[in-house]
Amino acid sequence: MSILIDKDTRVIVQGLGRDGSFHAAQMLEYGTNVVGGVHPGRGGETESGFPVFNDCRAAVESTGADCSVLFVPAGFAADAIMEAADAGIGLVVAISEGIPVLDMTRVTEVLQRKGTRLVGPNCPGLISPGRCKVGIMPGAIFEEGRIGVVSRSGTLTYQVVRHVTDSDLGQSTAVGMGGDPVTGLGFIDYLELFEKDDQTEAVVLVGEIGGTAEERAAEFVKASMSKPVVSFIVGRTAPPGKRMGHAGAIISGGSGTAEAKVAALTENDVPVADTTEQIVQLLQDELGGR
Repeated sequence: MSILIDKDTRVIVQGLGRDGSFHAAQMLEYGTNVVGGVHPGRGGETESGFPVFNDCRAAVESTGADCSVLFVPAGFAADAIMEAADAGIGLVVAISEGIPVLDMTRVTEVLQRKGTRLVGPNCPGLISPGRCKVGIMPGAIFEEGRIGVVSRSGTLTYQVVRHVTDSDLGQSTAVGMGGDPVTGLGFIDYLELFEKDDQTEAVVLVGEIGGTAEERAAEFVKASMSKPVVSFIVGRTAPPGKRMGHAGAIISGGSGTAEAKVAALTENDVPVADTTEQIVQLLQDELGGR
């Protein structure tokens, strides 16, 4: 199996500008079941062979879509996410970056009420190798396998995945969850899904400085995970007091530092790799030759 998406997922693309059109074609080439697009004013057109609609409700009613991926400018992205939720979409993947925090707090309340899951925003999306790709991840580096990957860092996701692929362990599902201060699903949500997934035998958690999500995830692993989890923390060499990369990579006092995250993970028996290359060795050690 996999988590969140599979070969039967019916995807619509919200926002068919330059980026949306390009990545829609890439998803189709990978084998994703892209059934439609949404772009106000372009209803009735076609894009890469699929129909375009003026709004999400029309797209869902016509195509039966259950997943939407957003390439909508930041100023309109929050409304686009809520439009998808109102139309009955169960999973929204928001690639858009720069969405204001206040907008995302409004979105979070609506999603909880509608029961819609959100990956992102400001993320590369997710992929279940050989089945479905939703977002901008480079499909060629992934290989179907038994390791779940969840990461706050988009670029480091690819580096970690390459090592896992080269080791012949492969991935069940890989998720770039986004690094904004307010996101949809968090580490614990993904860990719960991987714990229930028959294909996933171990999980790689890639965190970064800022916030306390990794510390909470470490406690969850010890209390609730039967499958091994190994980790890597981005930003261990960041100068003190400096924000690095994502909007969510903010250290406040002693909270959110790389040292605090590594300590929390270690205390909860989650091995922490010093380099991305070491992740594979930690996985092999935890799997014990399985």
